[in-house]
Amino acid sequence: MTAVGTAVEEELARLRAVNAALLAQMQHRDEELEVATRMLTARAQTMTSVIDAVTEQSIIGTDVDGIVRVWNPGAERMLGLPRADVVRRRSITEFHLPEELAEAGGGLAALVRVAQEQGSDVRDWTYVAADGEELTVSVAVTPRTDDRGVHAGWNFVGTDMTEARATERMKDQFVSLISHELRTPLTSILGYLELVLDDPELGGEVRGYLGTVERNAQRLLRLVGDLLFTAQVDAGRFTLQPGDVDLVAVVRAAEETARVTARAAGVEIVLDLPDEGLRVPGDAVRLGQACDNLVSNAVKFTPAGGRVTLALHAAWRTPDGAVVDAPQDGAVPAARLAVSDTGVGIPTGEQGKLFARFFRASTARRHAVPGVGLGLAITRAIATAHDGALEVASVEGEGTTFTLTLPR
Repeated sequence: MTAVGTAVEEELARLRAVNAALLAQMQHRDEELEVATRMLTARAQTMTSVIDAVTEQSIIGTDVDGIVRVWNPGAERMLGLPRADVVRRRSITEFHLPEELAEAGGGLAALVRVAQEQGSDVRDWTYVAADGEELTVSVAVTPRTDDRGVHAGWNFVGTDMTEARATERMKDQFVSLISHELRTPLTSILGYLELVLDDPELGGEVRGYLGTVERNAQRLLRLVGDLLFTAQVDAGRFTLQPGDVDLVAVVRAAEETARVTARAAGVEIVLDLPDEGLRVPGDAVRLGQACDNLVSNAVKFTPAGGRVTLALHAAWRTPDGAVVDAPQDGAVPAARLAVSDTGVGIPTGEQGKLFARFFRASTARRHAVPGVGLGLAITRAIATAHDGALEVASVEGEGTTFTLTLPR
């Protein structure tokens, strides 16, 4: 065989070897692709089965334009349309009240704006079912991505809150009605009691009895006022009378109000206030109410021999929300009132519930501390209405500190 023939044979052998290697590599890649395809199919089937298993909540997935791509049995049940009639045919916006969308900016953007900026959003929307029924639905909105991590649309998980919201409205209306009906006779009772107690010929024993009646009537009137206030907050009718408020005077007034009760209970009240006034914009009456609530609570939960400290200082709030004692770049002026006690404290697991209406900590019930659980809910509502914050730090058996921070 010539040299040329030998070279050709060697080149052919090399090409056969390369071809065999490429073939083996392709077969290997085919196997890998088949495994990956099976895994993706299994994953998709698992996700589909999980979504389809949810029947009490609507799960609606859309593309970036809002066209429905996922419609689970919960959505079928809630909105009265089968999957085949909706997927790739309808937009998520078609199931919302047009006027409600318009108020929020209009179109799909109204539904996803907050989720787009913050990563998620939960709020009530009105869904319109196929038969025209309007449902109040708590909708959680999150972005969804494809297998490459590319933004592919939006997820809308809805929980029907129609009955729950209706019950809440009825409860608030009931509370408001009863409160008004109680306030009128109580005001009359207190008026006549005042006239009777002004009689100089009234005997000492009878005067004592009537004094007890008056104290309890005043207690009932305060409770009625608290109930009315919480109803106003929930109904969005809570308004402020803005002005220029000296917090030093507010804190001194709260201490003076609580002084007699504290002395009788053997509790010392310590004031730590700036020599000069510390002024904030706000409603003097409401801020006084908030301060009174915090101080009276601290006294109630502190046993004899304990101490309640009212510390008011100028502060600054940084852009990240932290409150510091000295000015910093970008920080805005604030006022910080810390009401600390050496009382029974609050269990760690219950501190997140303290600001809910009618909630009472187990330590309050265990030590038979009187109250109905409205004071802190009211105080937080007042703080929020002033663009402020109310925070709690507590150790059971050692004491509690409530910190009210307000812009100035």
